[in-house]
Amino acid sequence: MIAADSSSLVSFLRDDPGADVGLVATAAASGQLVLPPAVVAEVLSGSATLQAILVKIAQLELTDGYWERAGAIRRKLREAGLKARLGDALIAQSCIDHDVPLITRDSDFRHFEKYCGLKLA
Repeated sequence: MIAADSSSLVSFLRDDPGADVGLVATAAASGQLVLPPAVVAEVLSGSATLQAILVKIAQLELTDGYWERAGAIRRKLREAGLKARLGDALIAQSCIDHDVPLITRDSDFRHFEKYCGLKLA
């Protein structure tokens, strides 16, 4: 399994160029693509027309203690003076919980990789 962030998923759906788009395409074609629930919410908040596509992609399930762990990794980064948006923390924690790498073009996730155990594709 491999997860996609909103930035890479939207770029894939728009057929934009990029290495991340190629990774999303490969994962989707092989049935390995999964979405953190926060990505689904982010994408649908921008376009309801994508719902028919998104329901065909598996979502990562939230596990017990998810909210607490997501808050803790966000706090850890903020206390270190690093940027940690709530949506990014939710996406990162979903991937960390399932040990699934994340495809993204958003460089803010590098902090979650360096300090919190997120794997980036």
